[in-house]
Amino acid sequence: MAWLQAQDSFNPEALDNSVLGIAAELAQHDSGLHWHDMGQLLFCQRGSMRITLNQSICMLPPARIAWIPPRVAHRVQVNAVVGYRSLYLDADRYPCLPEQLAVLTASPLLRAVLERIAMAEFDTDWRHGPYANILAVFLDEIATAPRELTLLPLPSDRRLRHLAELDMLPTLHQLSRYSGASEKTISRIFRRETGLSYQQWRQQWRLIKAIEMLAEGLSQSEVACRLAFSSDSAFATFFKNMVGCPPRAYLEKQRRDAARAGSGSVADQSG
Repeated sequence: MAWLQAQDSFNPEALDNSVLGIAAELAQHDSGLHWHDMGQLLFCQRGSMRITLNQSICMLPPARIAWIPPRVAHRVQVNAVVGYRSLYLDADRYPCLPEQLAVLTASPLLRAVLERIAMAEFDTDWRHGPYANILAVFLDEIATAPRELTLLPLPSDRRLRHLAELDMLPTLHQLSRYSGASEKTISRIFRRETGLSYQQWRQQWRLIKAIEMLAEGLSQSEVACRLAFSSDSAFATFFKNMVGCPPRAYLEKQRRDAARAGSGSVADQSG
C-alpha cells in the first residue's frame, strides 16, 4: 500500500503482483483520461467521485464501490474526498470479477475486507495463508453485492456530448435551439444512443447531480434550488421516487455508512 498525494502518479503494471492497493486524502483531483491493464476498484468514506467513460458517466457516493474493467479508458474526478482507496486486480487471474463497469453496494464485511486489501504491502502473497482467505471473502462479496443505478449512458453525437459537463440541463425545447437540431431529431438520437428519451435521461442526470451535491454537504434546499426544482418538497418527492427514500433519510444512511467505514479503517490500521 502507498499513501499518495493528489499530484503523485502510480503505475500498478510496474509492480509484479495480482492485487495492489493505494490510499490518499484528496480535496480536488482530476485523473484525466487514462486506462490500466489491471482492473480497478474505487471507493471512499466521504465526498464524491465522478467516473466518466467513453459511453457513460457514473457518480460514486460514499461507502459505495466502483469496478472498472481492464483497458477501459476512464476519467476520475474527486471532490472533497476522505478515505480514498484504489485497488488494482489482475482480472485474468480472477475471472469472477464483473465484465462491465459496475457501482456496487458494499456490505460492512466487504468494506472491512477492502480496507485490509488497500492497506496491504505491495509484495503481499495473495495465494497462501491469511491473505488468501481475505481475498476469497472479497471475491465472494463482490459477486453477490447489489448493483446500484448510478450509471448513465452518454450520447455520442457531437452536438450532445457536452451535456454531461453542464451544471444544469436545458429543456428539450432549449436544447433544440442551442444545438441546431430539431426536438424530433434530438429525441431520436437519445433513444438510439442511450435507450432513454431525453426527459428520462435528464431525470437520471438530475438524480446523479443530486447525489453528488448531497455527498459534498449541500443541504436539501440548496440542491433543489441548483437543480431548478419548483420547491423543496418537489425535489424530495422526485428523489424518493427515484431511490426509494427522501434526501434526508438518504443522507443519514450515507453518514452511518461512512462512520462505520471510517471506524473500521482506524481499527485496521491500528492493528
